[in-house]
Amino acid sequence: MGEPPAAPAEAERGVVRRLAGIAWEYRADCLLLLSLQLVLTGLTVAILALTGAGIDLVRGISGDRAVAPAHPGWLPAGGGLESCLWVAGLILALAALRAALSYAYGVASVRFLHGRVVVGMRARVYAKLQQLSFRFFDTNASGSIINRVTADAHSVRLFIEGVVLQVAIIGLTLATCAAYMLATDWRLTLACLALLPLQVAYAIRFSRRVRPAYEENRERMDRLVLGFSESLQGIQAVKGLAAEDRARAAFAARNEDVRAQKQVVIGEVALFWPVIDGLNHLSLCILLGYGGWMVIQGQLALGAGLVAFAALLQQFAGQVATVATVVDNAQVALTGAKRIFEVLDTEPGVASKAGARSPGRFLGRVAFEGVSFEYRERDTVLRDLSFVAEPGQRIAIAGATGSGKSALLSLIPRFYDPRSGRVTLDGHDLRDLPLPELRRQVGVVFQDNFLFSNTIAANIAFGHPEASRERVERAARVAKADGFIRELPEGYDTLLGESGVNLSGGQRQRLAIARALLLEPTVLLLDDPTSAIDAETEREILSAMEAAMEGRTTFIVAHRLATLRRADRILVLDRGRLAQSGTHDELMAADGPYRRAILVQTEGGVP
Repeated sequence: MGEPPAAPAEAERGVVRRLAGIAWEYRADCLLLLSLQLVLTGLTVAILALTGAGIDLVRGISGDRAVAPAHPGWLPAGGGLESCLWVAGLILALAALRAALSYAYGVASVRFLHGRVVVGMRARVYAKLQQLSFRFFDTNASGSIINRVTADAHSVRLFIEGVVLQVAIIGLTLATCAAYMLATDWRLTLACLALLPLQVAYAIRFSRRVRPAYEENRERMDRLVLGFSESLQGIQAVKGLAAEDRARAAFAARNEDVRAQKQVVIGEVALFWPVIDGLNHLSLCILLGYGGWMVIQGQLALGAGLVAFAALLQQFAGQVATVATVVDNAQVALTGAKRIFEVLDTEPGVASKAGARSPGRFLGRVAFEGVSFEYRERDTVLRDLSFVAEPGQRIAIAGATGSGKSALLSLIPRFYDPRSGRVTLDGHDLRDLPLPELRRQVGVVFQDNFLFSNTIAANIAFGHPEASRERVERAARVAKADGFIRELPEGYDTLLGESGVNLSGGQRQRLAIARALLLEPTVLLLDDPTSAIDAETEREILSAMEAAMEGRTTFIVAHRLATLRRADRILVLDRGRLAQSGTHDELMAADGPYRRAILVQTEGGVP
């Protein structure tokens, strides 16, 4: 099914309307800047007019009577050198005032556009990202997301500054200059502005040609950032496999791809400016030809007329040329803003229902009722899954890779919602519970746990930042992390490198367990928490966690026999279906996938 031809244009108009709406939110700041700009423009015209008047005064003093302008009433009586000095002093005073207002404009502009607009938009996008479900992050590359929070957030600022304000400034400047020019001589004004429609038409053509190129450039930049991000995250694999040359070549290829595509835009911009500049010079030629004839005929003063007119025409031409920058800014802003709005318009996917209320104290009874789930359409991961975990039970989940173990865990804190069926906690459908309250009741230790570039204490208390140091240390002791933490130079105040790179895999895992236990959750989810820990440390952790798991419903994705034996019940998944269920002894007594997997493990010498 194809979209109607008007759809892209309508979508673009929608983006413009939304950007204009954001600009309207900041209308007080915009009006302040425009007021300052109006005064600055008026001062510029006044200075040029005074300069022209000064030239005519000098001509009068020197005896040149080709044009005898009337003596302005605002000059000192008598004219002569005194009048020239008075004009010069007035120009100096206006120039000083203009410099002060220009400084004020610059400060106000930076504070408003960068201090409020950009910072505010980044905050809005980041806040929205926190609301989105895992599905959004599954389908969007990290490089693209990073670009939207950083580079694309400037699109709103660019639209307000480089389009809305600039268009208003152009309009004010052109109106002021045109008013003076028309007051000086309307015939000469019309002659010099005869080329304006041609300049506008060329600017519109430029806009239409560069729009697709800007969109393509953003997409290629996303690929460049993604490749760069992956190469940093996988630096160990790159160096371990001696693949530095391939990594450099891949980055260079993406970089060249961006450069080559950017040439399309550069070529259009490079052609635009000479054409506009040529038309501006043609207008100047008209001024010198026609205006010079008028001066010779005595119809126009040289200073207050032709010279001031020429300066104002240059101001006029400069603003017309700025249309190219406005068009350029508009394309960049629209391309980036569209990507920003795609994030802001994305449905959270998983969110609290309106009016959702907490039932109070949770006991921890978890039930799956005919649950089917898929990450992507027509790629089912769990099929018609049903079971009940009673409060305080320890449920181990076993099965081959890809059988749906992690997917099962991800439904309990509502990282995703099932396609059909429902998951309940104490008889309440999870979708009817307030999401923050639900997730405070569920502690999660992922298979790959992320640690932040902060202190060890802050990492443990990440989900409960107001927790006392005593509680942090107690959670660390339960997770058998207190010992190695105290051996570090700064103890709990030790700063971790990015992703905890200065810790071993087992140490990182124990910090993650401590972080989950600090929440004192009703339900505890352990996604293969001992995968990065040796057998001795595994026994220490499991023994230490006995008290922590007491009274909590615990789900453990496990492969090792030592972990499986501790479970009250084992769920064996096979291609998303519940193949077996029972205790270790019950499952070993039956001929099924669990018994076969354990026999392979024990025969291979794995405890």
